[in-house]
Amino acid sequence: MSAPPPRAELLADRGAAAESGEFFRSREFLDAEGVTHTLRIAGDGDDLRVPLIVREIGDGPERDAISPYGYPGVAILPGAPDIDRTGAGSTSDALLDPAAINFSDAGLVSAFVRHALAEPPFAGASERNVVQIADPALPAKTRGSDRNQINKNLRRGYEVRIVPGPETTADERAGFLAAYEQTMRRTGAAERYFFGAAYFDRLLESDRTWLATALAPGGEVAAASIAAASDGYLHYYLSGSADPHLRDSPMKNVVSALVEHAASLGLPLNLGGGISRGDRLEEFKRGFANRELPWRSSEIVCDPAAYARLSAGHEAGEFFPAYRAPRT
Repeated sequence: MSAPPPRAELLADRGAAAESGEFFRSREFLDAEGVTHTLRIAGDGDDLRVPLIVREIGDGPERDAISPYGYPGVAILPGAPDIDRTGAGSTSDALLDPAAINFSDAGLVSAFVRHALAEPPFAGASERNVVQIADPALPAKTRGSDRNQINKNLRRGYEVRIVPGPETTADERAGFLAAYEQTMRRTGAAERYFFGAAYFDRLLESDRTWLATALAPGGEVAAASIAAASDGYLHYYLSGSADPHLRDSPMKNVVSALVEHAASLGLPLNLGGGISRGDRLEEFKRGFANRELPWRSSEIVCDPAAYARLSAGHEAGEFFPAYRAPRT
C-alpha cells in the first residue's frame, strides 16, 4: 500500500513553525518582513515549514503567498529522511514534487518560494539569478583598480567599522538609512524597497547581523551595508552609498572589509547578483568574487483551476503568478 501524498496546511503563526537560529528564518527577520503564516508540508517522514506572507488576490476571497525577501529557504525538521536542515534538500532523491502535494486544506491559489543557496527541497525549481561568492577556501580575488581605490581611500582617511547589529547606535543606523535611501532614489527603485527605519531597527536586533560602515575623513557615513549570517554564508544583504561620496567608491572599502570579516567567521560571503545578468552591479561584485552560485525559487500552483481562471487574459511571460503581472 503506497503512502498518502504529502499534505499542506497553512498556519496563522507569523512564521513561528519555520523559525530557527538562521537569520533568514529568525524572529527578527520574520517580524521585519511581516511574515503572516507558515506553510507546513507533512508526508511520510518529511516535515517542511515555509515562512510566507499571505495576501488577498484583488477583492478576494482567494489568497496567495510569497516568501519574505532574501534567502529564507525552507525549514526542515529533524527526522526528514535524506534531507539536511540548512534550508534545502541534500540529495536529488529527497526532492519533493510540488505537483504531488495535497494543497486542498491550504486555501492558497499559488505560492512563490525563495530558496536558500543550496539544492532546493522542491523539484523543478527555477534559476532566478546567479550570485557572486567570495569564498575564503579559494584564492582571494580583487581587481587592481579596486585595490588602488581602496588604498587611496585609506590614505585619504576613510575607515571601515563593523559593529554587531545589536550594538549599533541610533546614529549609526540613521547614517545607514540615509545612504541606503539615497541609493534607492538614484536607481529609481520601486517603493517596496524603501523599507524604513523600523524595518532596519528590527533586523539589527538579530545577533546574526553586523553593520559595516565606511566613514569619510570628516566622520560622516559614506557607505554602509548590513551583513547577515544564514545557512552557511555571510550575506551582503542591503547596502547604500551617500551621494556626496560616490566618486570615491567607498563601497569598495566596505565590501573588502566584509570579505575579511566573512573569512574570520569561516564563512563564504554571498555578494548577491545584479538586477540583470552582466549588468554594472554584477560586474562590481565580480571584482571581489572567486566563484558563483545559482539562486533558485519555486513557483507553486496550489489550486490549478483557480490559477487558470484568475490568469485568463494576462500576458505574463515568466512573471509569477501570472494574474499579478503588470498590465501593459
